[in-house]
Amino acid sequence: MESPDQMNLCAICLSGMGVGGGQAIFMAECSHTFHFHCISASVAYGHLLCPLCNAPWRELPFVRPAAASVPPTHPPLQPPSVDVVPLPLLLSVTTQPADPDVFDDDEQVEPAAAAPSNRAVVVKTYTDYSAVARDSSRDNFAVLVHLKATGTEAPREPLDLVMVLDVSRSMHGRKLELLKQAMRFVVDILGPEDRFCIVSFSSTARRVTRLMRMTDAGKALCVRAVESLTALRGTNIAEGLRTAAKVLDERRYRNGFSSVVLLSDGQDNCTLTRQALGSRPPNYAALVPPSLARMGTTTGGRTAPIHTFGFGRSHDAAAMHVIAEASGGTFSFIENEAVIQDAFAQCVGGLLSVVVQDARLAVACVHPGVRVVSVKSGVYESRVDEDGRAASVAVGELYADEERRFLLFLAVPAAGETDGEVTTLLKVSCVYRDATAGVEFSVTAEDAVVARPEHAPDLARSVEVERELIRVETTEDIAASRAAAERGAHQEAVEILENRWRAVAQSDAARGGDAMIAALEIELRGMLGRVSSQQNYARSGRAHMLAGMSAHMHQRSSSSSLGSWSELELLLSSAIGFHAGGVTTSMEGTRQDSHRVDATLPYATPAILAMLLRSRRAREAAAEGRLEREEAEGSDPN
Repeated sequence: MESPDQMNLCAICLSGMGVGGGQAIFMAECSHTFHFHCISASVAYGHLLCPLCNAPWRELPFVRPAAASVPPTHPPLQPPSVDVVPLPLLLSVTTQPADPDVFDDDEQVEPAAAAPSNRAVVVKTYTDYSAVARDSSRDNFAVLVHLKATGTEAPREPLDLVMVLDVSRSMHGRKLELLKQAMRFVVDILGPEDRFCIVSFSSTARRVTRLMRMTDAGKALCVRAVESLTALRGTNIAEGLRTAAKVLDERRYRNGFSSVVLLSDGQDNCTLTRQALGSRPPNYAALVPPSLARMGTTTGGRTAPIHTFGFGRSHDAAAMHVIAEASGGTFSFIENEAVIQDAFAQCVGGLLSVVVQDARLAVACVHPGVRVVSVKSGVYESRVDEDGRAASVAVGELYADEERRFLLFLAVPAAGETDGEVTTLLKVSCVYRDATAGVEFSVTAEDAVVARPEHAPDLARSVEVERELIRVETTEDIAASRAAAERGAHQEAVEILENRWRAVAQSDAARGGDAMIAALEIELRGMLGRVSSQQNYARSGRAHMLAGMSAHMHQRSSSSSLGSWSELELLLSSAIGFHAGGVTTSMEGTRQDSHRVDATLPYATPAILAMLLRSRRAREAAAEGRLEREEAEGSDPN
C-alpha cells in the first residue's frame, strides 16, 4: 500500500510529494503543497498563482537558478485516464492575480449555442371519478395534475457545482478515504462544459479549488485537490456554506444551472454554539447564507439548491434537513457509509440531466360554479386566488423523465337545467423554459371534465388519483409520527405508522401491484423499529424519517434507500439498457423488473439509475484493484 505522504501530490507536476527522497517541498499560504523546482518553473513562466485555488503567492522561497533545471527524480503518479498536462497549460487558466477575498477567478464558460430541442413537458389531468350525478354536489372532488419532462437523449444544460465537504476530526481514517473515492467519481462523471469547485470546512472553511471547467486539465487538478484533503478539528457548517455562496455570488461567468452539495458527519459546534443562549433551540436557518435561501438571487432570480447529505449516525439531521428545505434542495441520509459514492452518483446524476427550468403550473376553473378549495403540492409553492377561480404551482426544474403530481380539491356544484351532459372543471397549462434552447414554451392539457348523468352508479375511483391520495396521506402520517417521536411519545408514533401501513396494504392500489404503493409499504415497515424508542429514534429514526419526508415532499429520489445493493444491482441490470459504449438511459427491462426498481428506489429516473449502476461498477473495479495490489505486495519477497 502507498504511504500517506506518497498520496500527497504536487498539484503542478502531478507527482508524489514523498517519492524519491531529497525533493524539497513548499507549502503556500493557501495550504497547498508543491515541489520547490515546480514553483521555480512557475516563476519562470511569470505565474505567481496557485493552480488549484488561484490564490496569489506573495512569499516564495529562494531557489537557486540551477535548481530549476533539475528534473524530478521520480516518475509521475496519475490516474490512468488522465494525461500529464504541460505546466504552461496548467497555468494558462490563471492569467492575472486575484484578490483572495473575492472569488471572481472562475474559469470562463463556453458560449452557449442554441440547440434544437426534442423535449417537452407532458401535462395530463385525472378526475377522482368519471361522473357525478346531476343533482349532487361535491365539496372536495379531487383532480390530479400530472407533469412529466421528456427528452432524455437531448443536450443538457452545463452545471456549476460546488461541493462543500466536512473534513472535521471525525472524518479521519476510513470516512475520509471513502469521501475521496466518491469525489474522484464525481470529478470523472462531469463533462468539459460543467464547472466544479471544492470547499472544505472544519473549524474554518477553505476554497480548495476555484470554479473551473472539467476538462482533462481541470479534472487532474481537482483530483490532486481531493487527495490533499486532511481531517482537522471543529465543524463549522455555516462557514462552509458562506464560502460556497461567495463562490457563486462573485463568479464572473455563469452556467445556466447551479447547485451546492453539502456533506457532514457531525454537528455544527461553531456557529450554533455561539448562538446558543440558555435553552433556546438552535436556529438552523441561520446556517444558510441569504443568497442561497429560497428567496435569494444567486442565479438570476433562481437559487442554487443545497442538497444535503448526513453521513453516518452522528450528524445533525435536523440541521441538514432545514438547510435543504430553506434552499429548495433535498436531504439524504447515508446510513451505510460504504455507499457514499452511490449517494453522490444518485444526486449528481439528476443534476446532470436537468432539461426543464422555471416550470409554472396555471389552473383556471371553467364552469362558473367550480372553485379550487386547496392544493396539495408538497414543498412547491402554490397559491389559490381569493375567489377560488384560479390556482398556480411553482414547479421549478425537472430532470429528464422526471414527474410531478399535484392534487387539487374542488367544490363542484349540482348541474343546472341549462348545463349539458358534461361539466368542464378545469383548464390546466404549464409554462416552462427549455434548459438548453433557452426558449420558453407553453403546453396545455386536455380540459378536466366530469360526466353529469341523472344517476351515477357506484364508480371505481381513478387509479392515478387513489395512488396520489395514498402517497400524500402517507407523507402526512410520517410527519405526524415524527412529531410524536420528537416529543417522546414513541408508542403513539408507532401506532400512527402501523395504522397507515395497514391502510396502504389494504388499498385497491396495493392489491393491484402498484410499484409506488409497494415502496410505501416497505418504507413504513422499515420506520416502525426506528421510532419505537428514544434510543432508536436518536440513532437513525430522525434522519431516516426526515430523508423520507424530503423525498416525498419533493417527489425526488433520496439516497436513504441505498443500504443494500445485492438485489438492487440485479434490478438495475435488467431495467437499464447497455451498449458497447456504456450505459444507456432508456428503460428496456420488463414491466415487472421496472416496477421492482421503482419499489426499491421511488422517483428515480432512468438517468439516475444508470449513474447508480456506473458508480456500483466503479466501486467494484476499485475494490478489485486494491485486492490485486495487496496480493502482489504480499507475494513480494522484498
